[in-house]
Amino acid sequence: MHGGGGSDEKSHVCLHLGLTDYRTFVGTNLNPLWEKFLVPSEDDSIRCQHTSSPLGNGAIIETSDKRIVVLRRSNNVGEFPGHFVFPGGHPEPQEIGIVSHQFDKDMDPDFINRKVSQEMFDSIIREVVEEIGVPEASLCNPVFIGVSCRVLNVRPAAFFFIKCNLHSKEIQQLYSTAQDGYESTHLYTVSRNDLKDMTSKMPGCHQGGFALYMLMEEAVKDV
Repeated sequence: MHGGGGSDEKSHVCLHLGLTDYRTFVGTNLNPLWEKFLVPSEDDSIRCQHTSSPLGNGAIIETSDKRIVVLRRSNNVGEFPGHFVFPGGHPEPQEIGIVSHQFDKDMDPDFINRKVSQEMFDSIIREVVEEIGVPEASLCNPVFIGVSCRVLNVRPAAFFFIKCNLHSKEIQQLYSTAQDGYESTHLYTVSRNDLKDMTSKMPGCHQGGFALYMLMEEAVKDV
């Protein structure tokens, strides 16, 4: 987090990202001996320097009738089969033309950073559309609420809050035609109280996503 020098200047978040691939993720973070890859340090960039640690994403989606969307993962997925999760996945570097660590030297680094930043927001919209089947036009601009890192496998995920202008019943109907609907077996639209009860059956990073959502709600109350 970088703060401005004056009281009128806004703070901004700076993420230091690199490139990785699924094979490296499986070989490090998902390795049964994943803890052996960690370096003793309070600084995550040092502690996790020998792991893939791809940045995932997740969305807290609020329907027009103030329900929150939760999925139950299929038993055929690689990570946390059968668990409750928020819709999400991960950004795709190739969507912005980054396919390796080597890129055109004529490309402006600031331009690349802007493209990466935009992909963070574009990718979560894309994941939501593909996983639950709602049209992109029904979604408001994502609000970045923070990054959660689960204790198991030290997998980080960026979380966003997104309002959807559709009723929960409409979303249930659209879910049956979702492009990536095979990744989950059921879609729930739940109250905040019910959501709290479901978090114990979520991966740690998604439990963190719920905690970030609650912090956002408290901050909004104080405004």
